[in-house]
Amino acid sequence: MTQTITVIRGDGIGPEIMDATLHVLEALKVGLSYEEADAGMVALEKHGDLLPQATLESIRKNGVALKSPLTTPVGEGFSSINVALRRHFDLYANVRPAKSFPNTKSRFPSGVDLITVRENTEGAYIGEGQSISEDGETALLTQKITRKGSERIVRYAFDLARKTGRKKVTVVHKANILKTTSGLFLKVAREVAAQYPDIQCNEMIVDNTCMQLVMRPEQFDIIVTTNLFGDIISDLCAGLVGGLGLAPGANIGVDAAIFEAVHGSAPDIAGKGIANPCALLLGAAQMLDHLGQPDKAERLRAAIIATLEAKDSLTPDLGGEGTTMSFAKAIASRV
Repeated sequence: MTQTITVIRGDGIGPEIMDATLHVLEALKVGLSYEEADAGMVALEKHGDLLPQATLESIRKNGVALKSPLTTPVGEGFSSINVALRRHFDLYANVRPAKSFPNTKSRFPSGVDLITVRENTEGAYIGEGQSISEDGETALLTQKITRKGSERIVRYAFDLARKTGRKKVTVVHKANILKTTSGLFLKVAREVAAQYPDIQCNEMIVDNTCMQLVMRPEQFDIIVTTNLFGDIISDLCAGLVGGLGLAPGANIGVDAAIFEAVHGSAPDIAGKGIANPCALLLGAAQMLDHLGQPDKAERLRAAIIATLEAKDSLTPDLGGEGTTMSFAKAIASRV
């Protein structure tokens, strides 16, 4: 039975890397059909809305979406489309793998293989309680951490460790200073960790975590943390392995999941055919894992690695002279 997913082609380089990704998925014969939906600047121009109701309905109906980068206009009245999607579908788990790949401009061409699991709906990004004094000298922001939010994200991390055969979860916090918010997160994390005696658990303060990641990233397996810390750490991890061009992301909820490239829409190179599609392809591999096709997900990852090793049609950011589609075709030939 064919499963339908929602495809959001996005802005800037989005359509190009989506075409490349769907070409590889077709070669992989994953048995999916695609329902296209608009979001971002394309949607604003066509429908007068950055996130049309029809797009939300498509994701709700299909339960899974593959999304290229979106552009949110700069200016008052426009909030982040990605944040809006996460809130609307309660996509509480942001899952960002970082893995060393061959022949990349990377600080660590080998040895890094970790996953950051970031709470996606609470913390400093809730957007509540924001105010600024009349004299413009003082700004305030509310942070909120709940037992429910902490429990489900930490449990997700430990369940992911079991599912993928990983042995250690590192709980990252700042409870020594943020004794209420980060303190509650750490307290709940300890309670959850006690229910997983087969998984090693350690705790690490966020600033030390950043230093340790740069010095010895191989010591990490799965990191679980709150929203703001996870946002920073996951980008740091992407920097260790070659940048956002190799950084996929999954946003997981109970009833829906959205898989994406986490980089921006790169309007400066849009239409030139030189964008690296790897981040979205790796996001598609996460999607295949989610859809119960782990064997094909691994075939896709192996094909990307083999193509990088062969230096076959690599895009300019990877040191080659290939195009977005020629790179995709080289990967497709190896699936």
